[in-house]
Amino acid sequence: MRALALFIALLGGVLAQDPPATEASEHWPPGHVIDQAAARTALDAMRATWSDAATWTARRKRIRTHVLKTFLLDPPPARTPLEMVVHSTVEHRVDEKGGYRRSNVFFESFPGLFVAGNLYEPLGREGPLPVVACPHGHMGRSEGDAEGRMHSSYQTLCATLARMGAIVITWDMVGWAESSQMQHGVPMSGAIQTWNTMRAIDAALTRPGADPSRIGCTGSSGGGTQTFLGALADDRIVACAPVVMVSAHWFGGCGCESGLPIHAGPGFVTNNVEFAACAAPRPQLLVSVGGDWTCNTATVEQPYLADVYEALGAADDVHNVHLESEQHDYGPSKRAPVVRFLARELGLDLACVTRPDGSIDESFVRIAERPALLAFTDEHPMPERALQGTDAVVARWVSLEREP
Repeated sequence: MRALALFIALLGGVLAQDPPATEASEHWPPGHVIDQAAARTALDAMRATWSDAATWTARRKRIRTHVLKTFLLDPPPARTPLEMVVHSTVEHRVDEKGGYRRSNVFFESFPGLFVAGNLYEPLGREGPLPVVACPHGHMGRSEGDAEGRMHSSYQTLCATLARMGAIVITWDMVGWAESSQMQHGVPMSGAIQTWNTMRAIDAALTRPGADPSRIGCTGSSGGGTQTFLGALADDRIVACAPVVMVSAHWFGGCGCESGLPIHAGPGFVTNNVEFAACAAPRPQLLVSVGGDWTCNTATVEQPYLADVYEALGAADDVHNVHLESEQHDYGPSKRAPVVRFLARELGLDLACVTRPDGSIDESFVRIAERPALLAFTDEHPMPERALQGTDAVVARWVSLEREP
């Protein structure tokens, strides 16, 4: 791919500018499981590179600069017009106090790349309204359920947050569901997905009453990766909740998560724990389970994050809910703590979805079939100027005009 070759040449110049690191350098194999003991040793070595707020802040700057330069986000592309299309709005009134409405949307993330998604907005509430971005993970179609953003777990999460008073947006990963312009999992997809997170927030902020000072982000699995990379890249995110993803020994099994060398450069090693730590001191919740690579969160990853937050004077702003007997998904037991966390941090109305026994009531949510959620339809087709093919999309990404 000519576009990828050009990118690699550019990246070589970026990495050559990296200052020497104080920890030993080792390039972990992207997307592979690292021995858990070795992962702990590596995390200890990372911890030894800083001792207080000043030294962590310096390390954070290096981590963030490395990721953003590798993703061609430092400097970022110019924010071109979104040209957002909103259609097929359906209202679900729950009671006399309100409910939520759902719309199908698409917007132009950068010239020629169109992102399909859905908006969930509250009924019966006036602004200012918080915004929540909900990137999805690698959920394919299964019997009785749709893929990605259209999966019933995401429909339920988004509708619940909207019922509580948030403007919620969820959208396709590149090469997933309606995102047909490029393949999923190619190395550059992680960079483009991070930009799409930022542009999805831009899109939600165009809605009436949207409050730019109260923006949250949550996603599970690969959506958890997008959550902590989004928080790393975009300081507008004031609270984040990566679900079943933050791990010291697993970086993600897809090229959209670890296809580019964001975890290591010459003389420099980092991991997803430190990526999540870059959100500090902004409030953060990690949800972990015993049945996947987040099995050690309570004893390995959370203590590292706690050290970072304590150094920054925000020890009470990082949290972990660990569900030892559960598996990898975004089911009701994971959604409930996230809903409570975002309600507290963004000022949402938790009472309207809370039963007398304190449990979260999602029974009002109306799950739509896949055809009702499609952004691109005969009446609203993808514009003719859309780029076609991975090479064309990546070439455009590499060649975009960047901000001064």
